[in-house]
Amino acid sequence: MLMNSLKMLKDNKQLLSYIYLLLSILGAILPMISNFEFAMEYGNSFDIKNFISLANANPAAQSISRDLLIAASAVFIWIVNESRKLQIKNMWIVYIGTFLIAFAFSAPFFLFLREKRIIEIENK
Repeated sequence: MLMNSLKMLKDNKQLLSYIYLLLSILGAILPMISNFEFAMEYGNSFDIKNFISLANANPAAQSISRDLLIAASAVFIWIVNESRKLQIKNMWIVYIGTFLIAFAFSAPFFLFLREKRIIEIENK
């Protein structure tokens, strides 16, 4: 059953692109909720030093922070190269979104733009 679902996604790029878009929306909303909660709990502003300190407050937090840093760095490099290769438009949203919203937003949003571009190329 899982294999059939994966094949359906592979064969239906339009559906896949909208799944990526939904994930990017969730990737914007969910981290922002946590960031607002952080700001409210720790002083009504976003204190980046305190945020980083708390993100490294224990081994579990350090593990997640380091994992995200390394994975996001590698994927961001791939995103830049892939977007140039495919000549994807509106990449400024991905670049700015990575730093102002969340990588959880920008990575799936890039995948949405990428699928749309592949559909466009295939339909030429």
